[in-house]
Amino acid sequence: MINVTRLKIILASAIVLVVTVITGCRGTTTEEPTTFQPTQTAASPIVETTHLPEDDQAQPSESEQPKSRPSPTPDEPVGENQSHQDDLVAKLSGLTIDEFFESSWRALMLRDPEWVLSEGLADGYGLEGVTLTNISDEYIRETQEIYKTVLDRLHTYNRDELTDEQQISFDVYAWYLDDQVRGAEFLYYDYPVTFFPVTSVHEGVMYFFTDLHPVTSKQDAEDYVTRLGQVDTKFAQLIEGLKLREAEGVVPPKFAIQWAMYGINNLANTNPISTPYYQAFRDQVLELEDLTNEEKGDLLAAAEASVEDSVLPAYRELAQYLEHQESIAPDAIGVGQFERGDSYYEYILRHFNTTDLTADEIHDLGLRELDRIQSEMRLIFDQLGYPQDESLSQLYDRVALDGGSVSSQNVIDTYESIIDEAEKDLDGAFGLRPQAELIVITSPIKGMYVHPSLDGSRPGAFHAGPGNITEEYYAMPTLAYHEGVPGHHYQISLAQEADLPTFRNMMSFSGYAEGWALYAEQLASELGWYEDDPYGDLGRLQGEAFRAARLVVDTGIHARGWTFEESEQFLSENTGFESGDSLEPSGQIARYIVWPGQSTAYKIGMIKILELRQRAMDQLGDQFDLKEFHNVVLSRGSMPLEVLERVVDLYIESARQQ
Repeated sequence: MINVTRLKIILASAIVLVVTVITGCRGTTTEEPTTFQPTQTAASPIVETTHLPEDDQAQPSESEQPKSRPSPTPDEPVGENQSHQDDLVAKLSGLTIDEFFESSWRALMLRDPEWVLSEGLADGYGLEGVTLTNISDEYIRETQEIYKTVLDRLHTYNRDELTDEQQISFDVYAWYLDDQVRGAEFLYYDYPVTFFPVTSVHEGVMYFFTDLHPVTSKQDAEDYVTRLGQVDTKFAQLIEGLKLREAEGVVPPKFAIQWAMYGINNLANTNPISTPYYQAFRDQVLELEDLTNEEKGDLLAAAEASVEDSVLPAYRELAQYLEHQESIAPDAIGVGQFERGDSYYEYILRHFNTTDLTADEIHDLGLRELDRIQSEMRLIFDQLGYPQDESLSQLYDRVALDGGSVSSQNVIDTYESIIDEAEKDLDGAFGLRPQAELIVITSPIKGMYVHPSLDGSRPGAFHAGPGNITEEYYAMPTLAYHEGVPGHHYQISLAQEADLPTFRNMMSFSGYAEGWALYAEQLASELGWYEDDPYGDLGRLQGEAFRAARLVVDTGIHARGWTFEESEQFLSENTGFESGDSLEPSGQIARYIVWPGQSTAYKIGMIKILELRQRAMDQLGDQFDLKEFHNVVLSRGSMPLEVLERVVDLYIESARQQ
C-alpha cells in the first residue's frame, strides 16, 4: 500500500507556493484533473502519466531479455557514445518483432533508472548501479540517438508481414519513437524549473525520494542514502540545462521564476531533519522490523549528513542561478516570443494531442464547443428557474448554494461512496474491470490520479483534496468519474494489466488518456447518473466548458500573444470560475503558460472518441454494443488517436463480417 504520510509530505511541499501565491490565501486552489508521473526529462522514455499519463503483470521474462549495461555516470567519457550505439544495434539484431519490442523498450527504460526503480522493475530489468537518472546534455543527446537507432531498427521489419495486433504495436511504437526524434529539434524549449510540480525537475527529484524510492530493507535504505549524495550532481546537470536554454534564448516568464524561487529558497534554508527528504526516509526506516535501533540510528545519521552535504547545497545553487534568471526573464508569457517558438508550439500540440490540428483549428474548435456547452447549461438553468440575465459566475454561485456542501470530515467518504455507486452501475457498459485497487486519499493537490506501480506494490490513488475544507457537492461526482471510475483508474490500470508488449502497458498518450477521462464524465450523464441531480449535471457541463475554454486560452497565449489578464478574463467569463473559487482561474492560466499544449489534449481526445463511437454506431446499427466498443478502446492500452482510429475501424470491419 502507498505510504500516505510520505505522499502528503511531498505534495504539501510541491503545492505550497501555488496555494500561497496564486490564491493569495483567499481560498483553496485545485489542480485540473490530471494523471501524475515523476517529472520527465529529455532522457526519459515516458510519454506522459500519467502521465503522462499522469501510468503489473506483463513483464518480460529475464530469460528472453539480454542484460543491459549500467546507466552511464555523469562523468563517463563522450567517446562511449558510439560504443553504446553499436552495442544496442548488436543486441537488437536478429530478433523477432515481439523480442524487439521487449528488448528495445528495456534499453530505453534503463536510460531512466529512477523510473525503473519506481515501477518495481529494478531486479527484473537488470538495473545495475545505485544512481539517479542522468540529465546532462551529453547523456540526453546520447539518449536521443538511441531513440533514432530504435526507430531505424523498427523500420527494418516488414509491417505487412505482422499480425493485426503486432501491426498495432508497430504503429504505436513508431509514432512514439518518431515523436521523440522530432522533439530533439526542440530539446531546450521547455521549462524544467518553475512553480508547477508536475513539470519541474527539482520537484520530481523530491517526489522520487519521498514516495517512489523503495525503503523495505537495509539495502534499500543504504541505496537511498547513496542517491541522496547524488542530488547535488543532478542539480548541477539541471543548472547546466538552464544555461543551455538561456543560450537558445529560452528563459521562463519572470513570474514563473519568482514563484519557483519561493519554494526553492524555503527548502534551501531548512534544517536537514525538517526536509521531506529526511522525514520520508525516517518514517520508513523506523518501520523496518529487521534492523536494530543502532542500525536505524546509523542510517538516519547518514541520511542527515547527505541532506546537509548534497541536497541543501544543491537547492542553494539552484536558488542562486534563478536569481540571475529572474534578472533577464521576459514579462511576455507565450512560447511564440522565442525564435522558432511557433514551430515548437506546433510540435508540442501534436505531441500532446497526437493529431495534426493547427493552433487556429484548435482555437476555433474551442469557441464552437463553448457555444454548444453553454446552450446546454442554459436549458438546465431554465429548468431550475434561474435568471436569464446573470453571468455564469453568478449562476454557478446559485448552483453551489443549492447543490449543497459536504463537510471536510465527510469528503473522503463521499468520494468513496460515489465511486462505489459507479462501480455498481457499469455492468451494461463495461465488460472489463481492472484488478488494481483504487484508494481515495487526502492531499494538498485536489483532482489528481497517481497510477499503480507495475509490480503491484502501489495502488492507484485519487487525490481528493486537503481534507480540511468543506466542498460544494455539485462538482464532486464528475471529478470522481474523471479520476477514478470509469476514468483514469479504469483506463490506466486496464492498460497495465493487458496482455500486451510491455511498452504498451506503460505508455500514456495525453490525447487518449485525458480524452478518455473526459469522455467518462459525459458517459456518466448518458448512463443516467445525473437524472435526479441537475446540480451535478451542471458541474459536469462546467467541467466540459473549462476544457473547451482551454483550447482557446492555450492557443491564445502561445500562438496569438494573449496576456495573462486577457486569458484569465476569458477563462472566468466562459466557465463561471472566479477568483477565490476552488478552481482558481489565475492558477490555471499560470499552468498553461509553463506547460504549453497539454491542456488541449482533454477535449480533442474526447471529441475523437465520441466521433469513433458514432462511426461505429452508424455503420453497425443494431449490431453496435457499447460494452464491446469500450472493450475495444480500453483493452489495447493508450495510443495515438490516429492509431485508435485504425483500431476502431478494424473492430467495425470485423463486427460487420460476423
